[in-house]
Order: sequence, then structure tokens, then C-alpha cells
Amino acid sequence: MNYIFILLILFGVEILYFQLADRFNIIDKPNERSSHSTVTLRGGGIIFYFAAMIYFIQYGFGYSWFFLGLSLMTIVSFLDDIYTLSNKVRLVIHFVSVILMAYQLQVFEMPLYYLIITFIIVVGVINAYNFMDGINGITACYSLAVGALLMLMNKKIHYIEQDLLAYSLLGVLVFAFFNFRTKAKCFAGDVGSVAIAYILLFALGMLIIKTGNLIYILFLTVYGVDAVWTIIRRLIRKENIFEAHRSHLYQFLGNEARLNKLLISFLYGLMQFIIGYLVIIVSDKSINEQFAFSFILLITLSILYLLFKSYIIKKYVKN
Repeated sequence: MNYIFILLILFGVEILYFQLADRFNIIDKPNERSSHSTVTLRGGGIIFYFAAMIYFIQYGFGYSWFFLGLSLMTIVSFLDDIYTLSNKVRLVIHFVSVILMAYQLQVFEMPLYYLIITFIIVVGVINAYNFMDGINGITACYSLAVGALLMLMNKKIHYIEQDLLAYSLLGVLVFAFFNFRTKAKCFAGDVGSVAIAYILLFALGMLIIKTGNLIYILFLTVYGVDAVWTIIRRLIRKENIFEAHRSHLYQFLGNEARLNKLLISFLYGLMQFIIGYLVIIVSDKSINEQFAFSFILLITLSILYLLFKSYIIKKYVKN
């Protein structure tokens, strides 16, 4: 009953935000790099932050440093959605937020290289998560998949308060109701993709530190493979990797191949959940078996990805 009550509250908050966004013209206008063709409300993903806030208030302000970092990330991303802030401002806030997450994770008590690795992974994944938010439903489907995997592991090995994950995923469900449509009512915006990435990364960091096992980073395999190989392709083509683009595989499938975008989003989430479930099974095996699994998975997925993407580009993309 508590979850139903929280779900209803989040629906109310989202609808209230829509009214404010409509009044203050917080919209996403399509351009030549967009995967949509109509004006749509921007920033609907702010509900992820409010879901975490409800948990924070209800459970006695736990994970306070994490929540402070999440708040800074959310505020600067929301302002960037509206005004387009300078890269320097965003980078400074992102840096501070990552430091706050690292402090909450007690990374500062570990060797220095742990902090460096944490910073690289968190900044890289948050930016990848943001760039991957390009078609209806993909952020919702993928976040539900990753969140479900983290909750399954939490049932197996308690490493975080389950309701932080549960409330966050309720926020994702509310967002999905308005976004997982042919004509979306809203888009996540930077505020949404950055906020949910920060929440999931915090939980993933807690899991990795609790178990001492890096294999759980494979909970982000699908996004990772698409993002990394897309960056490599753009570098080879001497493109600015920080500019908006439509060259991820899911974008070629949705825009050039004209496949159903909701189906693409669903399949991205489904693939990640299946891979993650295999990771959970393999995590009980020996270190050598885990390494072999990880190596074979990444190599096989990369080869299949590159072959399939090459085929789609040659068949559908006009040079």
C-alpha cells in the first residue's frame, strides 16, 4: 500500500510539473538532430529526483552526502535544460557531485586509485546515459532494467536500503507512463537522464564496494558498448564528440531504418536485463570464470554490434 501511495504522489508531482513547464514554456523543439518531430515538454525526468527526495525525507535523511550531490546535479541540469549553461559551470558541479558521492561511498578511505577510477566511471557513465537519451522510452526501459537488477542483488546481498531503489523506479514508471508512447507527453531532459544515472551509479557503487567485485559494472553493458563504439566511430570521422548527434545504433534503427522506436527501447532494456541476470549467476563462480565470461561477453557483443551497425548504415544511411 505504501508503494501505491508513493506512486500516486509521484503522478501528482509529475502532472504539476507539466502545468509549470507548459506555463513557463519549458519545451523541446525538434531540430535536424532530433528523433522527434513535434514540440514536447522537457524535463519530465525531474520526477526521478522527487522520488529520491521522498525517500530521503521519509527515512530520516539517510545518505545525506549522496542526496546533496544528487541535488546539485539535478539543479544544474535543470538550469541547463532551460538556459544552456557553460560547460565550465556544469563540469565544476559534476566534479563536486562526484566527490560527494565518493565521500558517501567512503572511497576516500581507500587507496587513491579507487577515487580516480570512481571519478572516471561516474562521469563517463553519466555523460553516456545523457547522450543515450534520444528516443521515446529508452531511458525508462533501460533504467527499469538496471534498477531491477540492482534490486535483485539487494535481495541476495543487502548493500543498500531497498526503498531508495524502489521509490526511484516508481518515479521511472511514472515517467514511462508519459514517455513510452509514439507521441510522448514529455522528455526526460538532461535533468532526468543525469539524475537517474547518478542514483543508479550510487547503488552500483555500493554493490561493488560491498562485494569487492567489479563484474557488476556489466549491468551497464548495452549502453556501454553502444556509447564507446559510437565515440570511437566519431573520433575516426574527426567529429566533435561533445556535440549532439544521431549516430548511436538505436538512432540509426529508429530514424534511418524506421523501426518502431518503442520496440527498440524495449529491446535495449530487455537485452540489458538478460545480460545482467547472467552476470548475477556468474558472480558466484570463480574469478577466472568471471573474467572469461566478461571477456567473451564484451568481445562477442562488440563484434555483433559493429557488424549489425555497419549493415544498417550501408543499407539505410545516405552518405
